[in-house]
Amino acid sequence: QVQLVESGGGLVQAGGSLRLSCAASGRTFSTYTMGWFRQAPGKKREFVAGISRGDSSSYYTDSVKGRFTISRDNAKNSVSLQMNSLNPEDTAVYYCAAATQLFISLASDQYRYWGQGTQVTVSS
Repeated sequence: QVQLVESGGGLVQAGGSLRLSCAASGRTFSTYTMGWFRQAPGKKREFVAGISRGDSSSYYTDSVKGRFTISRDNAKNSVSLQMNSLNPEDTAVYYCAAATQLFISLASDQYRYWGQGTQVTVSS
């Protein structure tokens, strides 16, 4: 089992940057594929980015490609999401999630463990 705690959210102007971090408990962090999801008011939770447990390959949803970068540090039991060139459409609660499978899944039901979320608000 793993517990996840996100941090780094906040209010930023359009064009700005934020870095989200997710700290994981437990000694088996390296065995989890990690994902970032987000949920805006009135919308479904959507996949943002993922990084595999194996070769740390990554995958992004189209709307964030070239702007967001996911990374992991297995020694520190953490995963981060660097978000640049933010726009108001990126406003949402961002969640860190952990899955046991090797591949990166875009489906939220494939992720077993979730953090509590951190709010990101981008003003125009």
